[in-house]
Amino acid sequence: MSSHEELTLARVALTWLAEPGTRSVHALVDELGPVGALDLLLDGGAPQQALRESVAARSRGGDARMIAAEALRRAERLGVRVVIPGDDEWPETVEHLRTLRLSDARRRVDVETAPPLCFWVRGSWPLAEALDRSVAVVGSRAATAYGTHVATDLGYGLADRDWTVVSGGAFGIDAAAHRGALNAGGRTVAVLACGVDRAYPMGNAALFDRIADTGLLVSEWPPGAEPLRPRFLIRNRVIAAGTRGTVLVEAAARSGATQTTRRAIALGRPAMVVPGPVTSAMSVGAHEMLREYLEARLVTGLAHVLEEVGRIGELAPVPRGPERPTDLLDDDARSIVEAMPRRGRVDVDALAVRAGLAVRTVLRKLPLLEELALVVRREDGYALVTPSRPSTPAQPGPSTPTRPRPVAPVSRPIGGDAPPSA
Repeated sequence: MSSHEELTLARVALTWLAEPGTRSVHALVDELGPVGALDLLLDGGAPQQALRESVAARSRGGDARMIAAEALRRAERLGVRVVIPGDDEWPETVEHLRTLRLSDARRRVDVETAPPLCFWVRGSWPLAEALDRSVAVVGSRAATAYGTHVATDLGYGLADRDWTVVSGGAFGIDAAAHRGALNAGGRTVAVLACGVDRAYPMGNAALFDRIADTGLLVSEWPPGAEPLRPRFLIRNRVIAAGTRGTVLVEAAARSGATQTTRRAIALGRPAMVVPGPVTSAMSVGAHEMLREYLEARLVTGLAHVLEEVGRIGELAPVPRGPERPTDLLDDDARSIVEAMPRRGRVDVDALAVRAGLAVRTVLRKLPLLEELALVVRREDGYALVTPSRPSTPAQPGPSTPTRPRPVAPVSRPIGGDAPPSA
C-alpha cells in the first residue's frame, strides 16, 4: 500500500470513529499524522474521556480500518473519489476553520468546528478549482415564492458571471440556487450531510444527478452514510469556509441557514442578507441577522453580491430614477421652468417676477429651454410644452402635442453661461 493510500485510509477511518470537526482528533492528526492518530485512538489512548468512549462505542460496530477500506472500494465502484490535504484539488480555504471560534458556543456543533479530514467527491471538476471563485446561497427549506425567485435569479446571475454557486442541496432556497446555476449552464456544488450516493431529500434526486454531471456533490461522510440531523449543522461550516461569501435569502427564526451565515462572519467572510417582507415568518431570521451583526450586509440583487465578493472596483450601480430633461438644467433655467404657469401663457416680464430673476437672465435662458422643447414661444408670451403620453396614441386632428426632442449629453449643466471668450 502506498503512503498516499495509507494516509487516505487512516483519514477515512478517523472520520468514521469521530464525527467530522472534532478538534481533539484534528489536533492528534497535526501532532502524530493520520496513521499515528488512528493507532493511538484504536489503542484506547485518546487524551479526553469523551473521545475514548466515542471511539470504543464505534469500535464495537466493527474494525475501523476494514470499514474504511470497504468504503473506499465502494466509492471506486460508484465513481466517487476521496480528496485529502496535500492533494492538488484540496481546497485550502477550509483550513481557515482552524481559527474558527464562535462566541457563546455551548453545543457540540458550535465547538467542534475543525477542518475536514477528507472529502468524498462526485463529479469531474477539481474541487479546489470549483470552490476558488464561489458564493454560497443558503436559506429556508420552506421558501416562499419570493425567496425562490430571488435565489433562482442569484444562482443564474452568479453562474452567468462564472462564479460557482454552493449550497446544501435541500428543498427551498438551496434547490432554487442550484437550479438557477444549472439553467445558466454554470457550475454548482452541493455540500451534503450524507453520502454522495444518497439522494436526500429524495425529491431532489434528479437535481443531484444534474449537479453531478456538470458540477460537484461533496460530503465528509462516506457513500451510504445516513443524513442524521446533527450532520446538517456540521457540514454548514464547510459551506461557510469553502466559499468567498455567503448570501442568506430567507430564514425563519430557528434556521440552520443563519448558522452558516454566523460561521461566515466568524471567519471574516462577506455575509450578505436579502431582506424580505416584514410580515413574512420566513424572513424573521434574516432580519435578525441584520440587526444583530454589523458585519452583515444588506443586498438586493446580483450587483450587490458581486460588489461584496468580487475584486476591488466591482461596485454596484447606484439606483437612480428615470432621467428627465430638467435634470440637466442649471438652477436659473430650472427656476424658470418651475415658474411657468401650468396652463396659458406668460410674458417675459411676468415670468421674471415669478422666477425671481433678472429679465436679461430670463431672456438668456428661454432659447435653451425652447431648444429642449420644454417651453414654446407664442405671439403673446411663452407656454409650457405638455409631453404626449406614450400609453395614449395621438388622435388625428389639427393640434398634435409637441414631443420633447432627445437631448445629447453635455459636460456642464444646460442653461449655464458660456465660458468667456479668450
